[in-house]
Amino acid sequence: MAMDQADLTTDQILTRDIPWETYMSTKLISGTGLQLLKRYDKKPQSIKAQLLDEDGPAYVRVFITILQEIFKEETVEYVLALIDEMLAENPARARLFHDKSIGSGAYEPFLRLLWKGSWYIQEKSCNILTLIISARLKAQDAALMNGEPSDSKKKLTTVEEVLRGQLDWVCAQNRTEPNGKECEHIPPIAKNRTEPFQLKQPSHASCNIHTAISCLSKLLKEPYVRSAFVQADGVKLLVPLISPASTQQSMQLLYETCLSIWLLSFYEPAIDYLATSRSLQRLIEVVKGSTKEKVVRVIVLTLKNLLSKGTFGAQMVDLGLLQVVQNLKAQAWSDEDLLEALNQLDEGLKDKIKKLSSFDKYKQEVLLGQLDWSPMHKDSIFWRDNISNFEENDFQILRVLITILGTSSDARSLAVACYDLSQFIQYHPAGRIIVTDLKAKEQVMKLMNHENAEVTKNALLCIQRLFLGAKYASFLQV
Repeated sequence: MAMDQADLTTDQILTRDIPWETYMSTKLISGTGLQLLKRYDKKPQSIKAQLLDEDGPAYVRVFITILQEIFKEETVEYVLALIDEMLAENPARARLFHDKSIGSGAYEPFLRLLWKGSWYIQEKSCNILTLIISARLKAQDAALMNGEPSDSKKKLTTVEEVLRGQLDWVCAQNRTEPNGKECEHIPPIAKNRTEPFQLKQPSHASCNIHTAISCLSKLLKEPYVRSAFVQADGVKLLVPLISPASTQQSMQLLYETCLSIWLLSFYEPAIDYLATSRSLQRLIEVVKGSTKEKVVRVIVLTLKNLLSKGTFGAQMVDLGLLQVVQNLKAQAWSDEDLLEALNQLDEGLKDKIKKLSSFDKYKQEVLLGQLDWSPMHKDSIFWRDNISNFEENDFQILRVLITILGTSSDARSLAVACYDLSQFIQYHPAGRIIVTDLKAKEQVMKLMNHENAEVTKNALLCIQRLFLGAKYASFLQV
């Protein structure tokens, strides 16, 4: 039976016999390249390690040349397997690809192969490319960051193009449907080639997201990647992956997803997107039930980063994060960074609660569109002290309450919104007139026939107060 191409492993591929002499006779590899391959191929790991220590860049040059010149899929897979094996034994060998004798050409074959051939080719090209990029020498990084000499600027452009190309592939994996539908955007580097094997989407639907997120969590250390990922609308691809994990494989995916979110939490435009998604709720749900220390650590560090950003602090308070943090602090964690982060998050949340006025908390709850029976809704002191605040921004909060009545499908939110409108009528001198002018009566009337008893009860109360006005509204009890 033929082996499923999607399930090929490096060890299986390395059992193949590749006719290197034939490639030399057709001048696809040089005589020197053939000699190096004969010395290296099929040898024990100890011999391979010695050869790489003695002349690693020479072997890397041969591998890259083959990937540039030979397009037979079995041979491409074999050379990728040799490189994968080499880097698995010692990831530091990725530095060999940055040798001056190789130049910037080390990236191109792997970037091109991301969009070509079998799933094994795509997966290994992505993993290898990620290691190569991550292993850039500090001296090169300094030159890239300074960007002063013209040569340095040229390198910067090259690296940005490589990162962009790999990011395109990563995003495509997360957008790929289970039916293998091809993505619409294919980078030019993949289109402008004429290799015999055809462009296709990954055939391993169960693994492509795992590989893509694993690479992404490493690439997002690069500031340029964070920017490009946000511009590509990639953040929304991560949010659905923040969910409780039950298997080892899904736990690793969850960790690398949360690691990616943590890296993005240092980048303001990404924070703006996270603020409009359900990422915070998802992170809190996961950390509440997770016992995996590395997952808890990266989520707590993310929450600590977000606490002071925009409305995140208020949302964390409303979502009951303080209690979650105190429960986590009561558990026996061995990671000192996690314990320190929990203490800092605990102190920060307590400070946020002190600073957050009751109306600010109420406002955040309404703007999120998820209302609940928190104490302030039925607190007469809250309504007396804050009724004038409802006039801000042309009664913005009141308008949002009315919008919730017409758009929300959550019974609790509808019931609370009706009740709050009735409270506004009772406590504001012109409440009845304002609510009538904003055409809230029509929305509330519709809810009097709602299937949920709590909704109909509070809709009736609101209508009664609307008809009676403030003078008699106080006689009506819930």
